[in-house]
Amino acid sequence: MAGRPVDHQRRAELLDRVVDYTVEHGFNDLSWRPIAAALDVSPTTLVHRFGSKDQMLQDVLARLRERIFAAVGEVADHRPGLAGAARAVWERTSDPRREAEFRLFFAVYGRALQSPRQFSDFLDHVVADWMASLRDAQGPHADPSTATREATLIIATIRGLLLDLLATGDRARVQDAADHFLSGLQGDL
Repeated sequence: MAGRPVDHQRRAELLDRVVDYTVEHGFNDLSWRPIAAALDVSPTTLVHRFGSKDQMLQDVLARLRERIFAAVGEVADHRPGLAGAARAVWERTSDPRREAEFRLFFAVYGRALQSPRQFSDFLDHVVADWMASLRDAQGPHADPSTATREATLIIATIRGLLLDLLATGDRARVQDAADHFLSGLQGDL
């Protein structure tokens, strides 16, 4: 007897709700019952849609990554070049309305470094996706090793600034440093 097929639209809608829940509550105590209660579904529905909590967490992280890339891409489309792309990334990630997303991001990052096998998909994408995007922003004629170096510096600097901002809340100081860094990109490229 075959089970009923997965309704992909319903699963996507439910995934978006689970992502919102996880951003708000974190993932350390992620369990079926509280999520199901908050979303007004049964735990069985979650199991049917996601299979396991590990799979649900992987799906949450992938969808969050998709959301961030889509939002940054919309802004970056209006700002050509590496400096424009880097500024778009910074503005999206440092937006106070996105603070919970990036608290979750850094929480997962730390846990992934401690459990790389469990979070291999996250680790495979956490640098590679941004690296590809920032290398592409440098244009087709950029020297590959220079493009990789520039992208690496931007990723590391933005993540460091974002971590500082989340840890201290000192928006003025961190924004000043970000502006200084980003304005330097325009002169170098």
